[in-house]
Amino acid sequence: MTKQPTIKPRDRETILNALRSGVVPRIGLQHIQVGRKREIETLLSDLERVASGGGSLRFVIGEYGAGKTFFLFLLRQLAVAKNLVVMQAELSPDKRLHSTTGHARALYAELAQSTATRTSPDGGALRNILERFVGKAAEDAKTKGISTADEIKSKLDDVRQMAGGYDFAAVVSTYARGYEEGSDEMQAAALRWLRGEYANKTAARQELDVRTIVDDAGVYDHLKLVSRFVRHAGYAGLFVCLDELVTLYKLQSAQSRKLNYDQILRIINDVLQGSAEGIGFALGGTPDFLLDTRRGLYSDGALQSRLAENSFAKDGLADYSGPVIKLQNLTPDELLVLFERLRNVFAGGHPDKFLVPDEALEAFSAHCRERLGDNYFRTPRNSVKAFVDLLSVLEQNPSADWRSLIGASDIPEDHGASADALDPEGPLDAPDNELSRLQL
Repeated sequence: MTKQPTIKPRDRETILNALRSGVVPRIGLQHIQVGRKREIETLLSDLERVASGGGSLRFVIGEYGAGKTFFLFLLRQLAVAKNLVVMQAELSPDKRLHSTTGHARALYAELAQSTATRTSPDGGALRNILERFVGKAAEDAKTKGISTADEIKSKLDDVRQMAGGYDFAAVVSTYARGYEEGSDEMQAAALRWLRGEYANKTAARQELDVRTIVDDAGVYDHLKLVSRFVRHAGYAGLFVCLDELVTLYKLQSAQSRKLNYDQILRIINDVLQGSAEGIGFALGGTPDFLLDTRRGLYSDGALQSRLAENSFAKDGLADYSGPVIKLQNLTPDELLVLFERLRNVFAGGHPDKFLVPDEALEAFSAHCRERLGDNYFRTPRNSVKAFVDLLSVLEQNPSADWRSLIGASDIPEDHGASADALDPEGPLDAPDNELSRLQL
């Protein structure tokens, strides 16, 4: 077994509490990451492309419990380490890429709240980005012998040329003026606008003298504005992680699905044609969301042609150059290493505090294979949760025998969420036209 590093108490508690609940921890992922080297190398190359001014888009596809969310959180950490600004959110019935009832704006508002950088890795970094931009502009203005306002105007000239850019630049200028004058009201109003928190144009015009807001129709355009702006603030670019895209697949209205898929197609076209600059996307979804020809992305001919697999990548051959990355199953050896790392996390990185010997790791792995079969490798989430539960019992009951506990444990298969649970408005087979008015 390989030697593992010591673990900070905060990281230890965060990791274990999250895994006990079956969710992904937001910190300390490096302590439990195993396998999928090729996939990580591919995404690292995407981050390099974004940092050099290009665009990228990847679909991270896997079954429920296969590690999509973990992969996206790990990618978030890697992107922040490369000086990219990261936005991350999960889609839900009331947060989508397209809507006419505020659901797309709600998705953008969550993305804005999640904004993370190296100095603010947990989100809420938008104010810091604005202050960094203003500070950098003030320094450059002093060197040039001009006013800070003139330097900001000059820096934002290219932003004004983009869709929605005129008001975006005006709001940033308002924040800069409020920052220099010490006006909390001006800064707060500008932040509200940039976070997509204005529900109507009237309030925005009264407080900021702008005619537009971040609305349902302009979410993608606004993300492109943010990507251009953060580069002016000294960051390498913007990376956007969206999870649970299966939500779109579960929408009852065919029209609503199509309009959301059209937004995805627009992003794909921008990236493939080289129009996307300094912005990258990672979208997490299930195989059904991608491959279903009735409701998934493959139901759209244009999307299917752009996302189709390489016909030569079969019989063990892989192609990571396309936009779709299908998470490969973890190998038995990789799962054994994962249990080793979980044991190390539980012990805080101190081998003398290990609760079970190496023999127990192998016995637990064999037990999981016997109970779950192939699902053990495809969806390891429940096995991980069960192993953490095992160590918790052993920690609190030192006299317990790990052999008897493993033999008596029952590990359920991970079937993920049901269709009805993900679409609270009704079952999948409900007629599309019955709820189209509400879905849009």
